[in-house]
Amino acid sequence: MDDPRNVVCLFDCLIMTEKTDPFGGYDREDFQLEGIDCILVKPKTAAAGNPWIWRARFWGAWPVTELALLEKGFHVAYIDVADLFGSPKAITRFDLLYKYLTTERCFSAKPALMGFSRGGLIIYNWAAKNTDKVSCLYADAPVLDVKSWPGGKGKGPGNPDSWGKCLQAYEMTEELMMQWDGNPMDHIDTLVKAGIPVIHVCGDRDEPVPFDENSEPFIKAYRQRGGVAELIVKEGVGHHPHCLEDPAPMVEFILKYTVG
Repeated sequence: MDDPRNVVCLFDCLIMTEKTDPFGGYDREDFQLEGIDCILVKPKTAAAGNPWIWRARFWGAWPVTELALLEKGFHVAYIDVADLFGSPKAITRFDLLYKYLTTERCFSAKPALMGFSRGGLIIYNWAAKNTDKVSCLYADAPVLDVKSWPGGKGKGPGNPDSWGKCLQAYEMTEELMMQWDGNPMDHIDTLVKAGIPVIHVCGDRDEPVPFDENSEPFIKAYRQRGGVAELIVKEGVGHHPHCLEDPAPMVEFILKYTVG
């Protein structure tokens, strides 16, 4: 747009775009959809089909995978879903950004989803409801069951403050949440049936999000049911640091299922 603060109305949303400082040498665009903060980072030259990686939570933390994909012509997108823990409210926000980027910006109809830690909740919960709109998922030390974190109902310490916010986001009591069957762990059959490949990177000494309550049983069940699931285990590593120093395995996985 000629005016960097031009305001336009699209499908009952108020969208405001503005140019901000570059992110890693790439142009970054901050805007809002229905008052929700969004970010889009643009490659120097977009790859054929306008592929994109959709970052869930913790924008800018350990961005080596996004930077490598920007070099390959991917856009990087983000919408704020803080303190929503993959709840229906978070899914509604994801729906909003997906509709905007695929209809108004002509992006690929099947982005790759990327979630760090609690970001695992929203990428898996959204993918389970939108199996035809996902190419693959990359989860890094992901939360896959709110009872594990922030609930702390297993071996991990949990987080009482976040647990309260989680219950509020879902509008459930603790008793109802303990019986709820809408966690990523409960979506395995749906995702495998849809043929969605996944890759996880985890530390086997993760205390807040125990590996043996989250990624380990998830990947095992995914493979047993016939799904494509890769797992990279960082021995002796806790919840942090996320990612790998060399993001090549994640980048190659994402390219394999989104480009070509």
